[in-house]
Parts: sequence; structure tokens; C-alpha cells
Amino acid sequence: MPHLKSQAISVQTHLRDQVADALRAALIAGDLRPGVVYSAPTLAAELGVSATPVREAMLDLAREGLVEAVRNKGFRVTEMTERDLDEFTEIRTLIEVPTVGRVAATASAEQLEALRPLARQIVTAAGEHDVLKYLEADHRFHLELLSLAGNQHLVEVVAGLRKRSRLFGLGTLNETGRLVASAEEHVELLDLMAAGRSDEAEECMRRHLAHVRTLWADDGANTEGRGVRPAVQRVKPAG
Repeated sequence: MPHLKSQAISVQTHLRDQVADALRAALIAGDLRPGVVYSAPTLAAELGVSATPVREAMLDLAREGLVEAVRNKGFRVTEMTERDLDEFTEIRTLIEVPTVGRVAATASAEQLEALRPLARQIVTAAGEHDVLKYLEADHRFHLELLSLAGNQHLVEVVAGLRKRSRLFGLGTLNETGRLVASAEEHVELLDLMAAGRSDEAEECMRRHLAHVRTLWADDGANTEGRGVRPAVQRVKPAG
């Protein structure tokens, strides 16, 4: 029956998304550790779901470069080296800094002001220690800002880099409140661009990316010896 089949697929897809969100949250918190292999049945037991949506969600995370499949064992959380982070930051700086300057000189006031609610959401989420909402708003802000340059391939390249690195270190930064300072730089950037101050906007973006990289490094030093906690929180059934 087509209707019942479609409904089943919808429910399964929703559960898969819930599981993926729970796994991302565990990655952010550092409960899923780089280099460690986790089996789908073990994670499923902690989440309170079957192994199938866990495997499907892990495949989604693998496509984002956050985990990798290990034959007959499960999935290994991708290890992010200092060199990886340096290279990601370098590429983003080469792309995003001049693009911000170009957008500041060419975008309309209406286009830039349309991004202000996202900039405020980033600050609010950081202040409320809601890392998942922070990530969502931050991701949308940066990519929508870059899209104003009119080059979709450029946006896709940056999106790929962000997926590989955006979870690193956010857990501790959120706990210590240091994420707020990074969040506020989005508002500063938008203010400079709206004022047509292209050179200063470029410098702000360069400083923002360097700031994020420094926070990553500091967090890497602070996570040594962190205690073991349950890997993931159980998924709540859909209301």
C-alpha cells in the first residue's frame, strides 16, 4: 500500500535524523572520542533504538567526514590533527576573507540586514550554551553571507570544510563560556559590512577565523585527561 509505505519511510527518516543529532551532540561534548571505534549495536543500546537507524545516521556522519566505517567492527571517530586544522583554516582564510570584502562592496543593505537575525541567534545560542543551535545558526550565517558573492561552488567548498572541522572543541568552549566572544564577532562583521567598510570587514573575518583556530588549540590542550562519560544520551520518542 503506497500510503503506508510512504508513512513508514517518513518515520524511519525522522528517527535517523534524531539519532544523527544525538551522535553530533556526543561528538561536540567529547563523549565520542577521536580514534575510538564504536559499534552500531552498542550505540543503539545507549540511545534506546534499533541498530538500523544508528548505522544509517553513522553513514550520514561518514559522508560529512566526521566518522569512517571500519569493516565488521563499526565506525571510528575521525581524528583531527593540528595540521588538519591549520590547513582548513588556511583554505577558509584564502576564500572567505576576500569574498567578505567583495560582498561588503557589492551587496545591498537589504541583503546584509536579512542576515542580522542569524547573527543574533548565534550570540543568543552561545549565551544559552545551546551548541547545536549555535552550529545551525553559525552554519547558515556564513554560507548565506558567502552566497551573496554569487558563486555556488565557492559556497560548497566552504561548506565541506566546515563540516570537517566545525565540531572540534566546541564542547569545552561552550562549558567555559568562551564561545560567546566568537559569536559576537558575527555581529561586528555584519556591522562593518553594512557600513561599507570592506577592508575592516576583511580584517574582522581574518581575526574571526584566527580566533576560532586559537580556541581549537586551547581546547585540545584542555581535553587531556577528561573523564569517561556515557557516549550518548537516549533518543526521546517523537511526540
